Amino acid sequence: MKPLSVEDPEIAAAIQAELERQRNNIILIASENFASRAVMEAQGCVMTNKYAEGYPGRRYYRGTANVDVAENLARERCKKLFAGAEHVNVQPVSGTQANMAAYFAVLKHGDTIMGMNLAHGGHLSHGSPVNFSGRMYKIVPYSVSKETEMLDYSEMADIARKNKPHLIVVGASSYPRTIDFKVVREIADEVGALVMADIAHIAGLCAVGAHPTPVPYSDIVTTTTHKTLRGPRGALIICKEELASAIDRSVFPGTQGGPFMHAIAAKAVAFKEALTPEFKEYQFQVVKNARALADRLLENKFDLVSGGTDNHLMMVKLIKEGITGKVADETLERAGITLNKNMIPFDPATPFVTSGIRIGTPAMTTRGMRELEMVQIADLITTVLRDIMNEETIADVRRQARELCGKFPLYPELLT
Repeated sequence: MKPLSVEDPEIAAAIQAELERQRNNIILIASENFASRAVMEAQGCVMTNKYAEGYPGRRYYRGTANVDVAENLARERCKKLFAGAEHVNVQPVSGTQANMAAYFAVLKHGDTIMGMNLAHGGHLSHGSPVNFSGRMYKIVPYSVSKETEMLDYSEMADIARKNKPHLIVVGASSYPRTIDFKVVREIADEVGALVMADIAHIAGLCAVGAHPTPVPYSDIVTTTTHKTLRGPRGALIICKEELASAIDRSVFPGTQGGPFMHAIAAKAVAFKEALTPEFKEYQFQVVKNARALADRLLENKFDLVSGGTDNHLMMVKLIKEGITGKVADETLERAGITLNKNMIPFDPATPFVTSGIRIGTPAMTTRGMRELEMVQIADLITTVLRDIMNEETIADVRRQARELCGKFPLYPELLT
């Protein structure tokens, strides 16, 4: 077999260019991270060749002994990582598909889901009308308080009492504060609802105690594996033992066919890494870095949603700056800083324009940056946003960003 550079030089060139982009840009997208070399090696392994419909010991194909080992290791390591996890399914290929399988396991078409408003920090799969969740179920949204821009649990309780949801979904894609899973459980118990926690963003924090864990308070927990967990792209579902059969049937054959065994092997590697003291230290540093970056932006007179952060991300409001999120993220990318435009609570702009940007610290923390570098990054962002039409300023910040990245090499063992 020919190497990629010979077989398909165009794709090889695109991969090399992407490596250089990741190396030379300050990556602040809150849902991105840098997987280890071991994780990437596992994901590129020969298990990609194996069809393995079913579950370990109960496959529909022969020749599955080795992939059974990988899947069993992934499940057992995940249980150790998330204390109290009774059952784990590691086959979902994305967070949305994990949520779909979870819904299908416990709901009927038209049942009521109570989920966080997308514009206030929720996720498409928590009930957006453009997503399957909003089309298949009756959605009752809850929001953040206009005064505090934080979750109002009293209002959540009132909404639950009025609507009697079958399922309360708690979790977010752009909420910078601690979520009180215990209170959500109490609300659900009062109205007879199930609780599903989608911790796609904060899973790594929850695993080590840098954020409260939802496992004791939830019937189902879903998460991706590639954000703060720093694994391969994929997802998993944790559930109570009494829901295990329903969840497994809902994943396969309910919503997926053959599992991605190479990705499951890589998940197992990531979970092993996540069980180390170094990973715990990393997660707490992610939070420290986010606070340092947020504090510096506040010192620089930016407005942040809820006034700061408790986790790995923050939301910057740009209305008083007279800049849209779209203009901000496009300009910052040209300056070597990659983040994303984002709706803010009660945003007057459209989702394609937005009035805010979302900033996260997991990726650059993986590279070894700490509080001092976060202050520097906050100042670089400030320089661009306060002089956004000046191409010389943009070019100078791009030079500084590349210089900073050079001090923290990314995948130096990979050929350039």
